[in-house]
Amino acid sequence: MHSLLIALATAPAPTPTPSLRPGLSEDQVTPGFLGFLLTAFIVVLTALLIVDMVRRIRRVRYRAQVEAERTAADEAGTSGADGTEDTRFPSEGGASRPEVNGDAGPGNR
Repeated sequence: MHSLLIALATAPAPTPTPSLRPGLSEDQVTPGFLGFLLTAFIVVLTALLIVDMVRRIRRVRYRAQVEAERTAADEAGTSGADGTEDTRFPSEGGASRPEVNGDAGPGNR
């Protein structure tokens, strides 16, 4: 093992070559136009994914806010001035509620 380390330490280091090997041109080692297009596509795709993620997070926050308001209103015992219940969101047919069907309403998209 010791002799292997000595052999590696005494081996000559290769000299760096500042130019390309013979037979290569710069066009063969650079990404070129296709590489630029692929990089641009990835950047645009990432930006669109970020915009979509922000939109989805905002929708989740809105749903949580509506649910918290509803829970607070239920705990406070929402009833109208004449003693009738608030019927903005009927308990039957829950598909009309915005947090159930995914419709955050106009202006929240």
